[in-house]
Amino acid sequence: MKIQIICVGKLKEGYLRELMDTYAKEIQKKYSFEVIELADEQTPDHAGEKENMKIKELEGKRILAKIPEESLIVVLCIEGTPLSSESFVKKWTQWKRQSIPCVTFIIGGSLGLSKQVVSRSNLKLSFSQMTFPHQLMRVILTEQLSRL
Repeated sequence: MKIQIICVGKLKEGYLRELMDTYAKEIQKKYSFEVIELADEQTPDHAGEKENMKIKELEGKRILAKIPEESLIVVLCIEGTPLSSESFVKKWTQWKRQSIPCVTFIIGGSLGLSKQVVSRSNLKLSFSQMTFPHQLMRVILTEQLSRL
């Protein structure tokens, strides 16, 4: 089984990259693992709703182009289903039994995800009702994946 994370924006802070590398090594002991960082669009100051939607659509097209056809798609979004770590492991076990070849996790940019990306997902997952920086969310997700 392959695990793929598609995220908008680069992980810039060295300490976060070190954590990612640590968790990635654990994941790679059991699974093929790949992180794809996509360019984020610059959001002008005081951008309106229409401009924000356009930015999300541009980022969404980049995301959709990177998803393997056979992949199960999990988007991280605040309106998603919250799962405990134990429930997440159970869901993962179910996917393994179904012989899902690839699970792709998607983390959007600062404006979130386009409707096209969210509608393509098999699962909308929420880690909290709080909003976290997408760079930190990448580390949190990778830590959870390292427990599988």
